[in-house]
Amino acid sequence: MSGRFITFEGGEGSGKSTQARLLAEDLTSRGHKVVLTREPGGTSGAEAIRSLLVTGDPDRWTAWGEACLVNAARADHVARVIRPALDRGDWVICDRFVDSTRAYQGAGKGIADADLCRLHAMASGDLWPDRTLVLQVSPRQGLARAGARGDLERRFEGHDAAFHDRIAAFFAALPGQEPDRCHGLDADQPVEVLALAIRALVAS
Repeated sequence: MSGRFITFEGGEGSGKSTQARLLAEDLTSRGHKVVLTREPGGTSGAEAIRSLLVTGDPDRWTAWGEACLVNAARADHVARVIRPALDRGDWVICDRFVDSTRAYQGAGKGIADADLCRLHAMASGDLWPDRTLVLQVSPRQGLARAGARGDLERRFEGHDAAFHDRIAAFFAALPGQEPDRCHGLDADQPVEVLALAIRALVAS
């Protein structure tokens, strides 16, 4: 593969979608071919699975049920969108990927990280991002931001504060644990200031 695969991670309301879009626009303006996508989602089948994950009661799925659904969506997404784009030499910018599974179904819901990484390897052909940008914001601030915009994923909104705290702790620790791939950024700063910092990291 000759393309570059960049993922954005973080809790609710951290600004991932905005920053992913801004980076894609910047790279496109510089002459790169860019695919901007998201997880769960990115294909018609994966988007259908997404609707199952983000609607209904908080206890609609067990932790393993969620993990299997996420990885079913990922298998389709990788095979139909991400790998073909990378093989063409395109850049792929993805709003969430494997680290969200590790955070939500792992740290949040108790599945062992090693088990989730093995499941990911089978579903994706062991595809990992070249660089992961982890946007960090306090869970309460992030949930308030998302709620104010009306874009909270309704099902995950119903999970308790301790769940979101565990997710935030995972994302806070990730850059230190995997520094070659993951870079932490303070999401509590002006959008354009954060975008400039992200461009510098991606260019390095």
